[in-house]
Amino acid sequence: MTKVNPGMTVDVEYTESTSFRDYVALAKMGIVRANLLLVFAGFFVAATYQSDTPVLYLFEVWPQLLLTMLGSALVISGSCYLNNFVDRDIDYLMDRTDNRPSVTGKISGEKILLLGLTQLAIGTLLLLLVSYVAAVFGLIGAFFYVVIYTMWLKRTSTLNTVVGSISGAVPPLIGWAALDPTLHIDAWLMFLVMFLWQPPHFLALAMRRTEEYRAAGIPMLPVVNGFAITKRQIIWWIVTLIPASLLFMHYGLVYLTVAAGLGGYWLYLGLKGFKAEDEIKWANKMFFYSLIYLVVWIIALILTAALA
Repeated sequence: MTKVNPGMTVDVEYTESTSFRDYVALAKMGIVRANLLLVFAGFFVAATYQSDTPVLYLFEVWPQLLLTMLGSALVISGSCYLNNFVDRDIDYLMDRTDNRPSVTGKISGEKILLLGLTQLAIGTLLLLLVSYVAAVFGLIGAFFYVVIYTMWLKRTSTLNTVVGSISGAVPPLIGWAALDPTLHIDAWLMFLVMFLWQPPHFLALAMRRTEEYRAAGIPMLPVVNGFAITKRQIIWWIVTLIPASLLFMHYGLVYLTVAAGLGGYWLYLGLKGFKAEDEIKWANKMFFYSLIYLVVWIIALILTAALA
């Protein structure tokens, strides 16, 4: 299928039929799954403050959990649809995005916009059935991702990674607010850790894709300021993340050991970057380890919160 510059007025000739897989691709399921894991973590840790047996308690509040997960999934998916709609004019310039249905023309911009807004609206309504605070945080996350990040800072400033991290740090607040709208301090600590985790994660990704971002005119930090400054920024964010992650010390020694080990090893990998001969290979290691950090940290938090 021929790539199309959506900024131009063209008549697209469809050479392939649109499939369900195309609609799933626009939802960015990797992002949806990762954020739902955070929503569940927020919900579960909140449950540990409501009951001494949080696992059994989940069976009592399963309707709230189901609505929270479905509502969050639709809000996140809808936001990704809107991101695809806005970025049609630059996605065709990047190898990792040039085959999206929004770029190839398999799904029209008007349909993507309508489906995105519909999912966002339905998801918000489902969250409202659980807690208006959860719904508000869902909309805040969507606003920062679609408007602040996608429509504005992604195209204008290297701060896009930092400010965009707000949207990715909101899911634990959604999950917690669904069960406890008053939001215990631990909910905000989860927000803090996830906010600090994202810059080193996405800066490593930006290094891996520097030339693609350069071709699309996106001012990511390694494009504007180079790899040396980007590596220093990655280190500073990890150094800040480590003590923040240890603020859950009341969950016990096991949690502290795991969190310190995760952060310490990430810092070790980061410092090796200053002597790395192959900087892209180093960025790959940093990116994939950040994913390991996320999953292991969430599991450790959930298990130790349940036992604390």
